[in-house]
Amino acid sequence: MMKKSLLYIPLLSMLLLASCNEEATPENKKKDEQSAQVEENAEQIESNEEQQKIDGDAESQEEAETVEQIPQYELNPKTFSIQPIGDADPKVVLLTIDDAPDKRALDMAKILKQLDAPAIFFVNGHFIATDEKKAILKEIHDMGFAIGNHTKTHADLKTLSEDEQREEIVSVNDMVEGIIGERPRFFRAPFGMNTDFSKTLAMNEGMLVMNWSYGYDFEKEYMTKEKIADIMVNTELLRNGSNLLMHDRDWTADALEEIVNGLRDKGYGFVDPDLIKGLDDGHQGE
Repeated sequence: MMKKSLLYIPLLSMLLLASCNEEATPENKKKDEQSAQVEENAEQIESNEEQQKIDGDAESQEEAETVEQIPQYELNPKTFSIQPIGDADPKVVLLTIDDAPDKRALDMAKILKQLDAPAIFFVNGHFIATDEKKAILKEIHDMGFAIGNHTKTHADLKTLSEDEQREEIVSVNDMVEGIIGERPRFFRAPFGMNTDFSKTLAMNEGMLVMNWSYGYDFEKEYMTKEKIADIMVNTELLRNGSNLLMHDRDWTADALEEIVNGLRDKGYGFVDPDLIKGLDDGHQGE
């Protein structure tokens, strides 16, 4: 038995040596290199196809976002109401909140977000002077709400010099840009008191000048939740495209959900400010 095993050992060695010699031939080496190249090419093709898919998805998303941003409404510069462009739904209103972020702006933004109701928050510079208020403004913006300029100190622009008006307006744009990374697209003068200079300056700053159709929460008679909720929905001034003025006030914040639901019950939708034609899309009409 031992002798047979000893005979097998040289035979196995010869077979292994022959196998090694066969693998080492130029022909076999070329075959191996070709196989490796084919495998590498297949991996590269798969990688390219995957990258093309990623690029295609990104391009499709970008195109979709571009389509979504095509203006569907425009501001009437005489009445400040919102008008549909083309076949956009005419039965809409625009929600705006002035004097933000004073007391309840963040609460109001959360309510509107929950109700899927877009709005413009018009800010005063003296309300965003602290880190806490800056953080609130950024949170409101990050929730998807447009930020408008309502001047630095809420002064009557008609009582100010041109230099003072410039400070009231441009300083707020600078502050807002420093907080949210973009400048306001909308300007609302305190008390609706614009001057020729303020209107020109706002336009040069790329902002639409926007007053309102109606608002009541600054009148003593309507400084309760029940009163303001009722008048905002049932006023005879409500019509297609109405630009609704509200303020950062306790009674308005408490009534906000009822106001939004009441308007919806009457069949009104809410304009997304991002879909309002801006100066970059063509100047305001005369």
